[in-house]
Amino acid sequence: MKQIRARRVGALTAALVLGLVVAPPAWAANPAGVASVGSAEFGKAGKQVSVPPLAPCAVDGTTSNKAEPVVRPGVRFGAGTSSCTTTVVDPANSTTTTTSEATGTDFELSALIPAGGPRLRVARWKVTCTATESGTNAGLSLGGIQGFPGLPEQLPANHVHEVKDPHGTLLATATFGETTLPTLNDGSIAMNLLHLRFTPASTLTGEVLLGTTACSPTP
Repeated sequence: MKQIRARRVGALTAALVLGLVVAPPAWAANPAGVASVGSAEFGKAGKQVSVPPLAPCAVDGTTSNKAEPVVRPGVRFGAGTSSCTTTVVDPANSTTTTTSEATGTDFELSALIPAGGPRLRVARWKVTCTATESGTNAGLSLGGIQGFPGLPEQLPANHVHEVKDPHGTLLATATFGETTLPTLNDGSIAMNLLHLRFTPASTLTGEVLLGTTACSPTP
């Protein structure tokens, strides 16, 4: 199983390290806690493939969800689940933690095969975002990977893998552990387990997301 971990400290903590005294922002750049199994929006010659976010959850909305397998031309999402939970760790002071995660199986992208590209598969995966008062952590694990030769055993965050045909033509980029941190450090973090973007050489336009989550420090 390949894994990635990323940590984002809270705004006040980071400010103190820099020797500044500032108040935490009123609103985080990322939501309190969300996750989904994935989505797709790509097309070729006017034919569009659209898969809206699957099994979305939120700590301040639908806290658990489930997606049955979805098959569209060129892409398959296996069954998946999401869970966005809040745990009270100190009732007297209303201190909480949150965990937002999505899991899934049997993802497959075959859309690149007509252009000479590989069949891409991820057999099982999980992406998680946890939050406390002081900061956030995001991480992922995935296994049963096919069509991505040469991936390092320990994947760094924002690792870009180039998907090519046998002649070396770049057909797509696959970003593993795509991590987004707000410019203003409010302690929040967002992570996409896998973000596929097609190049013009593939004759496709658009993108595919597998496993998304985001969270912010708890109040």
